[in-house]
This record gives sequence, structure tokens and C-alpha cells, in this order.
Amino acid sequence: KAEEEACLQQVADLIKERSPRIVVMAGAGISTASGIPDFRSPGSGLYSNLQKYRLPYPEAAFELDYFQQNPAPFYDIVTSLWPGRHRPTATHRFMRMLHESGLLQRVYTQNIDGLEVAAGLPSELVVPVHGSFETCHVLGRPGVEVPIAELKGALDAGGEGWQALADRHGGLVKPSIVFFGEPLPKRFHELYQRDLAACDLLIVMGTALKVEPFASLTNKVRHDCMRVMINRAPVRFPYKLRLPRSSRDIFHTADCDAAVLELSELLGWKVDLEDY
Repeated sequence: KAEEEACLQQVADLIKERSPRIVVMAGAGISTASGIPDFRSPGSGLYSNLQKYRLPYPEAAFELDYFQQNPAPFYDIVTSLWPGRHRPTATHRFMRMLHESGLLQRVYTQNIDGLEVAAGLPSELVVPVHGSFETCHVLGRPGVEVPIAELKGALDAGGEGWQALADRHGGLVKPSIVFFGEPLPKRFHELYQRDLAACDLLIVMGTALKVEPFASLTNKVRHDCMRVMINRAPVRFPYKLRLPRSSRDIFHTADCDAAVLELSELLGWKVDLEDY
């Protein structure tokens, strides 16, 4: 514990002394305090909660072929994650403070809950790597979009609602959330190389780094960039840089909110963070 506290002090010192350009990589762990379960926690994760659907394997809920056969599991997930149902956490507010301090270059998030923008981050600073609820379209009908509010109304009505929506539009309606095997959003490809090449401090929070190509972003920074991993369960960076090991990689095993509150205290920001 003392060693990890010393590591956070290194992060705080870098922020105070060098005003680094910061990129944040965020996973489901930053949103669990808002009541949104993560994906993989045994017994409480979203995948565990989908057992009632008897999926052949949990990831099938996010595969296009399976969705076309049985859209109910995916619709169940997106209903629970729909923007506006949950409040931003301390971690989301901390990212906003990084922005207001002129330090935040970009947030690359695996999450589809929209809580980064709900916390006050400008949408241009957020790249939802796995898509979002901004638009939705009809499968099998290229270019045919459906108002997102229409999909929400259908999902609120349950199975009959989304079946009627599909009949009305001639196909299942899917929000712009990325399924396994689908291309990532255009903005991701336009921005990540430039952002990570300019990054002085990479903060990775609430992710096990199990999904590519998101995980490989950790290897796109310069060799002199400090990388910080904050996660409730121990996680190692999947890629080691070629330089000899130094203090540039920092691991802090903790709840994300607890870690950012601790870091905020070291920065003298804690009162402001708690007032948000």
C-alpha cells in the first residue's frame, strides 16, 4: 500500500510540475459506482446477468449473426445502459477537472453509457471506441437511419415493442454500438495515432485490457510517456516497451473512484472534486 501511495505521488508530481498532455483510456470499471455493472465480474457482471438467455457464450450478445437470430439479450443490455439512467461518478468528474485544468487531450472509452459527456466533458474530447447511442440504423438497409428516441420507445415497450419496430422499418434496428468484427468508428482511426504520439501521461482506468485493438493503444505512446494503470483487480500492460523497466509504468490496485479521490487530494483538488 505504501508503495502504491508513493506511485500516485509520482503521478501528482508530474501533473503539478510538468502540466503533461494527458490521454485517458477508460473501461467499464469507471462506471460501476453509478450502478452500471461491468462485463466480466463473476456473479454481478453484465455477462453473468445474461445467463437467463442461455447464450452459447457471453460475447454472442455482441455478435451480428447472433443478434439477427436473437436480439433480446443485446436489447436488454442497451436498455440498462441507456444514457440518462445513471449519474457520472467521481472518476468522470475527475476527467472533467483534467479538461478544465487544460491537461486533457482525449478520453478513449470502451463504455457506451455516455457518462463522460454527462459529466461535462466536451464531446470532441471523447472517443467512444465501441460506439454510442448517437444514431441507429436498420440492419440490411444501408443508409436507413431511425431516430434514437424511436428505438428507446420501442425498447421501453419490451419484446413486442422492438418486434413492431423491426416490422415497421423492414429490419432490426441497431444503435451505432460496435459489435465484434465490426469496424471501429472513423474518429478513432483519425485521432489515436496523433493523440498518443503527443501524450506525456497515459492514465488507464477500470479496464482489464482484454479487447483489441483498444488494449494495444497502451503501446502507441512514446517511450518517455508515463503509463498509469488503475484497476480494482491487478492488471498488467499487455505490451512491454523496449526500454529497460523504469518508474514510467505505475500500477495502482484500487477502486477507480477511491484512486482519483486520493490523487485529487495529492493535487489539492479534492475539495473541488467533491463539490462537483
